[in-house]
Amino acid sequence: MILGAGGHAREVLDIFEAKSEGGAVTEVIGFLVDPGLGAPGTIVNDRPILGGLDWLDGRATSVDVICGVGAPEARFDLVTRASRHGSRWATAIHPSVVMSRRVEIGVGVVIGAGAILTDQIHVGDHVHVNLGCTVSHDADLQDFVTVSPGVHISGTVLVGIGAYLGTGASIIERRQIGEWSIVGAGAVVANDVPENSTVVGVPGKVIKRREPGWQLRR
Repeated sequence: MILGAGGHAREVLDIFEAKSEGGAVTEVIGFLVDPGLGAPGTIVNDRPILGGLDWLDGRATSVDVICGVGAPEARFDLVTRASRHGSRWATAIHPSVVMSRRVEIGVGVVIGAGAILTDQIHVGDHVHVNLGCTVSHDADLQDFVTVSPGVHISGTVLVGIGAYLGTGASIIERRQIGEWSIVGAGAVVANDVPENSTVVGVPGKVIKRREPGWQLRR
């Protein structure tokens, strides 16, 4: 089951279909969405929306679940609620991904087509690494991080819990991205990014700060 049925969720489905073309046997049953975000029975890329998270009641131990929502705060919310149903978590890694055996992968991870991950990398639970990203040696992507398409992460970079790296951002080596921070599209991070802040530009500068716990106030 895929949580969510928007564009990113469809891309997650694409990964499973690509794996099946390569011989892996995975049956994607359908999508689960919150009320108002899609009517049960609606067909999305040949799969049905089956309902909300309550669908998992009595089924959580017989089906694997993965979240197909890109925003870290929304993914955190959905995963937290689905976990109360006892969900088992799947991982989706596109067959075109280049990755050494020295990459540690958590549960619920999505890695899109064309991504490259090199050596001694930690990828936490429910991290999403999108199309065409590069992640270099000794990087640490903590839980619920989103790495948007075309992001380049240099060696020994720490990306804190729930951080969002916008499309085409570049992080130079040995920098730290604080928890629940946002790096804007195309930004070049040359200095550490504080927690709960937004950084944009070349070089990246802080333009906004949020109160701790903002991601819980949805």
